[in-house]
Amino acid sequence: MPFFPSRYAQALAWLDQQLLQRLYTDRVRRLILQSFPFWFASVVVGLVAVGYERLFIWAELVSFAWLRREPLLAFGLTPLAFLVSWALVQRWAPAARGSGIPQVMAGIELSNPAQHHRTGYLLSLRVAFVKVLSSVALLLGGGVIGREGPTIQVAAAIFRAINKLQPAGWPQLSRQIALVTGGAAGLAAAFNTPLGGIVFVVEELTQMHMARFRMAVFSAVIVAGLTAQSLLGPYLYLGFPKVTSHAGWFLATVALVAVICGLAGAVFAKALLWLGNYRKRFTTWGRQAAWVAGCGLLLAGLAYAVGQEGVGTGKPIINRLLFQNDGQTPWYLFPVRFAGMALSYSGGGAGGIFATSLSAGAVLGDGLCRLGGVSLEDRNLLILVSMVSFLTGVVRSPFTAAILVLEMTDRHSAIFQLLLSGITAQAVASLVDPHSFYEHLKAGFMRETLTESSLPAPRPAGSPTQE
Repeated sequence: MPFFPSRYAQALAWLDQQLLQRLYTDRVRRLILQSFPFWFASVVVGLVAVGYERLFIWAELVSFAWLRREPLLAFGLTPLAFLVSWALVQRWAPAARGSGIPQVMAGIELSNPAQHHRTGYLLSLRVAFVKVLSSVALLLGGGVIGREGPTIQVAAAIFRAINKLQPAGWPQLSRQIALVTGGAAGLAAAFNTPLGGIVFVVEELTQMHMARFRMAVFSAVIVAGLTAQSLLGPYLYLGFPKVTSHAGWFLATVALVAVICGLAGAVFAKALLWLGNYRKRFTTWGRQAAWVAGCGLLLAGLAYAVGQEGVGTGKPIINRLLFQNDGQTPWYLFPVRFAGMALSYSGGGAGGIFATSLSAGAVLGDGLCRLGGVSLEDRNLLILVSMVSFLTGVVRSPFTAAILVLEMTDRHSAIFQLLLSGITAQAVASLVDPHSFYEHLKAGFMRETLTESSLPAPRPAGSPTQE
C-alpha cells in the first residue's frame, strides 16, 4: 500500500520541479530582481507623498488662521516666509527652487553614461529635503504654490538614491528609466491619478519609446498609488461635482472658453519667464534679498485686501466653485491669483504651479460663465474645461491635463469635452510661444548643472541662481 502514495508524491514533486523550472527562468529571475528596488522605491514615494500632503494641508490651514485672525500680520510674516524659503534654497540646494519638473526633465536628459554623475546637483536627497522645507515655509507665509511639481522632483530623487544603492552585481534598470519612473510615481501619488502619471511620462518627461520603460512605469504607479490609498483611502482629489455634459452648439462655448483660458495660461508662463530673466540683473546677495522681500510685500498687500482666497494652493476655491457656487465670486479674484502665483514663483523659493494653475483656471472659467450668462447647472463643465485649458497653456501637456482633471473628479461623461479643450488650448498657446514653460526652464537647469559640476568649489551663498 505505501508504494502508491510514495510514487504519487514523487510524481507531484517532479511536476512541481518542471513547472518551477519553466516559470522561474533566468529572464523572470532577472526581471524580479530588477523590479524589486523600484517597488520598494514606489512604496517610499507613496509614504513620502502622503506625509508631504498632510504637511501642506497643515501649513495652509495655519496660514489661513493667522490671516483671518490678524490680517496685518501679512506685512511681516509673508516677506519673512519668502526670505526663509529663498535662503534655504540659496544656501543648501539651488536646484530645489521652483516647480521641480524642469529639474527632472533635465536630469533625465543628463542621465547618460558620460554625464549621469552630474544629476546629483538636481536630484539628490538633500535637494529633496530642502524642497520640502522651502515650500512649506513659503506656504506658511501665504505663498500661492502647489506641492505636485515638488513631489515629482522628490520622487525622482528617491528613485535615483535607491537605484544608486543597489550592489554592483544586482541587475539594474537604467538610470534614465529610474528617473522617468520616479516622476510618474510622484504624480500618481500626489494627485491619486495613476493614468495621469503614465500620460505625464509619455507627454512631458520623455520622448523615448514607451516599450523601454512601460512595465517599470506601470508597476511603480500602481505601487505608489496603492501605498497612498492605503493611508488616505480611495479618495478623489476634487470629489464628484455634478456635470451636465452637452454636445452640439454648446461645444462652441467649450472651444471659446478653451481659447481664452489657454491664452491666459500661455501669458502666465511668459510672465514667469520674463520675471525670471529680470531677476538675473540682481547679482549680489543684498539685491536678491530685496527682490524676494519685495515680492513678499506685494503678496502681503494682496492677502490683506482679499483674504485667504488670495493665498494658498487654491484647492478650497475649486471645491467652492464646483460644489457651492453662488455666482458671487468677485471679478478681481483671477488677477489676484495670477499675480500671487507669479510673485510666489519669482521669489526664488520652492513651490509648484500645477494645483495653482488649476485653481486660476477655475476662477477664470467661472468669471467667463458669469460674463456670458451661463446657468449655474451648466457651469461645472465649463469650469473643468477652463482648468484643463489654463494648465495646458502653461505646461503644454493637453492629454495630461485632461486625464488629471478627469481622474480628480471621476466625470467620465465629460472626457471628450476635456480632451477637446486641451487640444484647443495647446493650439492657441503655441501662437504665444512654441515651447512650454518647462522646456525653457529645463534648458536653463541643464546649463546650470553642467557649469556647477565643472567648478572646483561649491557655489558661494550669495551667487545668483535664476530660472
